Amino acid sequence: MNSRRNPKETAKRGTRSHSKPTGKLNHKTKAPAAPKTFTVNEPSELLPFLLTHVTGRGRNAIKSILSRGQVSVNNKVVTQHNFQLHPGQNVTIDQEKPVQTAEMIGLKIVHEDEDLIIVQKDAGLLSIATAEENELTAYRQLMEHVRVSNPQNRIFVVHRLDRDTSGVMMFAKSERIQQALQTTWKDTVKERSYVALVESAVKRPEGKISSWLKETSTLKMYSSPHEGDGLHAITHYKLIQANRHFSLLEVKLETGRKNQIRVHMADIGHPIAGDKKYGAETKTVGRLGLHARVLSFIHPTTGELMTFESPIPKTFLKYTAPAPTN
Repeated sequence: MNSRRNPKETAKRGTRSHSKPTGKLNHKTKAPAAPKTFTVNEPSELLPFLLTHVTGRGRNAIKSILSRGQVSVNNKVVTQHNFQLHPGQNVTIDQEKPVQTAEMIGLKIVHEDEDLIIVQKDAGLLSIATAEENELTAYRQLMEHVRVSNPQNRIFVVHRLDRDTSGVMMFAKSERIQQALQTTWKDTVKERSYVALVESAVKRPEGKISSWLKETSTLKMYSSPHEGDGLHAITHYKLIQANRHFSLLEVKLETGRKNQIRVHMADIGHPIAGDKKYGAETKTVGRLGLHARVLSFIHPTTGELMTFESPIPKTFLKYTAPAPTN
């Protein structure tokens, strides 16, 4: 997963921002950093002590090290910023041995700081369970993750992906950050794009789909034939590659309505592969052909532009590869 600062530089793959985003999912790791130990000479709270003694790290980076359980005092993990230190104690930072958590299933953390967790979700994993469901979810696994360092920690849902949609998701680590993101979503999010594997060959290389979405009593979304009847939804698409069976599209949302891409692709006669709910006939790929590829936003605390990009699933590329020419 790439991270980059300027959304206008979409074509410049591999551009990285500074130490916060983790970068590409398969990026090369740096040489392991040896643990560093500092001796306390006078009374101090833990965060001010670290800010004084750790060089080359900003305040937010040091807070992140604390929240991940990578700081110990006399060999005991401490995450509280205001933990009181006393002369003679040893403070150790070990970034190579964070607090161990259970292995996550269908989920990978690609960035974490004091306010946010950015993850890569696999197709098949629920974002969050409904009242009737009690199964493994991204939300439940991340809640367990943050509570390892402090049982009082929580996470908060900022946006969701359908169970069978894979890709980049964001969670907040406080209700304040969640509300800040949700109330300013349109201004905060600079790019939110998907790749969609759709049925048959899309003839127009790009297009814009606009409609008013409504929901049936069976919870299926549809485009109303009457202007102004429902929630306005706008989707932009661009053809990446195609053959006579499937097309691969880059899809960007101008609005974020429930099942928006799925409905709009069906509206233009090219339902997403595997999406029987909205008229697809193919089962070839074994999953829904939708992947959240790019999420670019302004960090609610630091004001930094952060961009995360996930690779296009190989199966999408395989099924849309142009027929070989002789």
